[in-house]
Amino acid sequence: MGSKSPAEQKRCTILDSMVDNKYRSEIPAIVDMVINSCSEKGCFDHLDAAVIPSKESLIEIIDLIKDILFPGYFGDQTVDRNTLSYHIGNEITDLFGKLSKQITNSIIQECNRYDEDCTDCIDRGQEETLKFLKKIPELRSMLASDIVATFEGDPAAKSYDEIIFSYPGIFAMTVYRSAHQLHRQGISILPRIMTEYAHSIVGIDIHPGARIGKGFFIDHGTGVVIGETCEIGNNVRIYQGVTLGSLSFPKDEKGELIRGEKRHPTIEDDVIIYSNATILGGETRIGARSVIGGNVWITKSVPPDTKVMIEEPRLVFKEKK
Repeated sequence: MGSKSPAEQKRCTILDSMVDNKYRSEIPAIVDMVINSCSEKGCFDHLDAAVIPSKESLIEIIDLIKDILFPGYFGDQTVDRNTLSYHIGNEITDLFGKLSKQITNSIIQECNRYDEDCTDCIDRGQEETLKFLKKIPELRSMLASDIVATFEGDPAAKSYDEIIFSYPGIFAMTVYRSAHQLHRQGISILPRIMTEYAHSIVGIDIHPGARIGKGFFIDHGTGVVIGETCEIGNNVRIYQGVTLGSLSFPKDEKGELIRGEKRHPTIEDDVIIYSNATILGGETRIGARSVIGGNVWITKSVPPDTKVMIEEPRLVFKEKK
């Protein structure tokens, strides 16, 4: 078929415009419907309220924190001993500005939620940011122990550099340890946004409220879940698919969930938990140096120096016809 003449093209354009306008004419009514739905009970909006923390800004903050915790590993510039002071100075100054803004937004949002007067929210935001920045050397030390534990526990690891650059467990722990520090300072929302971002990237779900000791190694990592009130000792190793979760969700006399009580297990020092093991309950304690085999389901405490495993399944071989 030949191309359309200019007259035919013009006629088609007019017809397309008429059809388009026919449907677009319904948009104002739809807009009114959506606006009216904002007044309905059971729906959510954040109108006439304080600015909430920005997920996009927190992702930038995570990248800054990574660069400060591991100088020279990330970013597109070379850092040496001569330029380290200049580089870290710029990074921390940038982090202070961005993080203090998000912490302040979080504090203001909490004040509004509880109808409290926010008289010193900006000061508090900057004070809490400084408190976090002063903890960076401690965070670096904890993460260094995680990296060493990963290298010593994984024969596939060829170098510390490989682990820092590419291991999902180290990325998850970098975000978790930073978020946990903010959680300890009583900062709301931000820590959870941070760990959920890491969860979305590497598939490792660590609540920022969990308490994890030094030398923690997550091998492979996909599907790992560590609950809010979980306590993990030093030199613990876990594999993919491990769940350290809650056994039940107690409710009060009004039928509402009771929050804040311990409902996740305690894992003592030097424990190894193999893939797809599930350990549940706030009263469940896995004793030091125990080994938990793959695919087990545990809801009771395990004494120290114990191996727990399921019986070997019976395999059935059938001749292929």
